[in-house]
Amino acid sequence: MQYEVVLPAAGSGKRMGAGQNKLFLQLMGKPILIHTLEVFEQDTNCTGIWLAVKPSERIYIRELLKKYGITKVSGMPDGGAERQHSVHACIKAMNDVSIVLVHDAARPFITHPIIKELAKTAFVNGAAVAGVRAKDTMKKVVDGRVQETIDRDSLWMVQTPQAFRFDLLAQAEDVAEKIGFLGTDEAMLVERLGHTVHMVESTYENVKMTTQEDLVFGEAILQHRQQGGQMNV
Repeated sequence: MQYEVVLPAAGSGKRMGAGQNKLFLQLMGKPILIHTLEVFEQDTNCTGIWLAVKPSERIYIRELLKKYGITKVSGMPDGGAERQHSVHACIKAMNDVSIVLVHDAARPFITHPIIKELAKTAFVNGAAVAGVRAKDTMKKVVDGRVQETIDRDSLWMVQTPQAFRFDLLAQAEDVAEKIGFLGTDEAMLVERLGHTVHMVESTYENVKMTTQEDLVFGEAILQHRQQGGQMNV
């Protein structure tokens, strides 16, 4: 199932505390952004990559693309103040697309089988998200006080990619912009249209590089994969 992918890459990564776009930080000698891009560059089902970027970083990103042989980038529109605005900018620049994936540029460990399942599920059902089952006990807390313990059997931690039929996501983005609604992810916008979003089970390796601790974990994942294994987390 062919698809195009949107990677919002205009964030600041304040929680990383690196003083620069965290996507440019190195994981085993290569920028996080490049690790992520290579996943889609190497996927024969991916027909185009869209990067929402800061205008001030566009030239540097182009240099990285050339250096690492990334050829599938179809466009790099200006990113917005929020992730949702960046995704919308890419959606408005696209055309003649059946399935579109939206993926965190700071999640370099997504695998081709999960991507394939997401694209297939979105083609059949309209919308699909990657996620993993909650492993820890979940409690609702208000003002520092536990209100209740929530049954975790039905709780999933949502990741990316999130996959959609293009027309459905475009409609959801347009409606959200029109009414000034800001969602936490693209699936939330689709849910507000009354459309069912399907879950595709991912892996706990598909972590987002958010803190310095994540970088350490990421290095361990890469080292383990180079040895032909998968982390048991």
